Amino acid sequence: MTVEKIAEQVLDLAQRALPGAEIEVSADAVHRALTRFANSRIHQNVAEDTVGVRLRAHLDGRTVTTTSTLTSPEGLTSLVSRTAAAVRSAPRDPGWPGLAPAAALALPGEVDEATREASPDDRAARIRDFVDAAGGLETAGYCQTGYWTGAFRNSAGQALAASATTADMDGIARDAGAGGIADGVARRSGVALSELDGAALGARAAGKARAQADPVELPAGRYEVVLEPEAVADLLTNFSYFGFNAKAHQERRCFAEPGTQQFDEAITLYDDPREPYDAEGTPRTRLALVEKGVTTALAQDRRTAATGGGASTGHAGAFGAAWGPTPQNLAFAPGTATVDEMISRVTRGLLITDLWYTRVLDPRTLALTGLTRNGVWLIEDGEVTRPVRNMRFTQLYPQALGPGAVLGVGAEAVPQPSRVFLGAWTSPALHLASWNLTGGASG
Repeated sequence: MTVEKIAEQVLDLAQRALPGAEIEVSADAVHRALTRFANSRIHQNVAEDTVGVRLRAHLDGRTVTTTSTLTSPEGLTSLVSRTAAAVRSAPRDPGWPGLAPAAALALPGEVDEATREASPDDRAARIRDFVDAAGGLETAGYCQTGYWTGAFRNSAGQALAASATTADMDGIARDAGAGGIADGVARRSGVALSELDGAALGARAAGKARAQADPVELPAGRYEVVLEPEAVADLLTNFSYFGFNAKAHQERRCFAEPGTQQFDEAITLYDDPREPYDAEGTPRTRLALVEKGVTTALAQDRRTAATGGGASTGHAGAFGAAWGPTPQNLAFAPGTATVDEMISRVTRGLLITDLWYTRVLDPRTLALTGLTRNGVWLIEDGEVTRPVRNMRFTQLYPQALGPGAVLGVGAEAVPQPSRVFLGAWTSPALHLASWNLTGGASG
């Protein structure tokens, strides 16, 4: 059965089993294919096809959600039976916001047919280009393609269906020369496999690795920095999970305050979803979260909208109601500067390629600690002069982007892979007045 027929059948069964209940059903089919390489050779090629069904029912003030991957008639009947039994003994749900009303999609979903039908050879060709461009350096990473098709139905008349494709590549090149082991990285995400240029990514990773010979160690302190797109993706990750979540805002666990100038006027931040609707059947559209430095909106689901007023922005479901609504396709609007132009304006500072092992110390202020990775260089009098050993940092992310703190935004915004299927972080380079480096990576 198609996902649309599955959703229709489950809705019909549930309405028969639970007269008078509010019912919603989503059915999703996902094809994911991954080709991995290490030691400059492909060592794994895997693919999976899954179909999942989610059923939520609200009856007599009680709500229950159940899921299943069994889509045979017996499996769907069992899903409905389990739901009917569970909802009658579930705890009361005073915050139930009701079902999403019938509404048309604002976004159709983007499907690239070549990516949908991509073969292992298609992914291997990108990997070969990456390895060749690394010029003999040891390489490792992956190339992934995916195709999603989904359907949503509820008893309020909402009926949606959409599809989308995705492609990601993430690779490192390692230089094990006399100066010690050094890794360079390059990543890219897209809707189509054709957006991934393996040769360009391999050349970037290799160039970063080779430029790290004989790094120096610098003292802790606040440094002017140029963060490259790979590093900026970590800012977007944490702004998504902790910063613009309406549930966290209502519980006073996040920094965001709509209507307030919290960022430099050079910063515009938006969510540009690839999946056209959320888990509650609310159509998604591009959502401006920050406009010229002013926080303008938060990600909302139906519960947070009912509690705080307003309307759902279509951000239910990524991590469940307990976590709250989270955008999954955050992007900084690009500026006008190149990385070289940003570097030329730095008297003394650091060029940082990547951040990793970042951990939230205080979600209310979005204070994080973490490490640099895959390349750090000292900038002196507008020129990159020498590589630097990795350093630990402790930084309030909103403060780093606050009024007067952003000295430049890159002209090219690069989509970076995220941990969520169909998710991506679109990141330009950023030139920031201050970043708090607290010591070497060893302590």
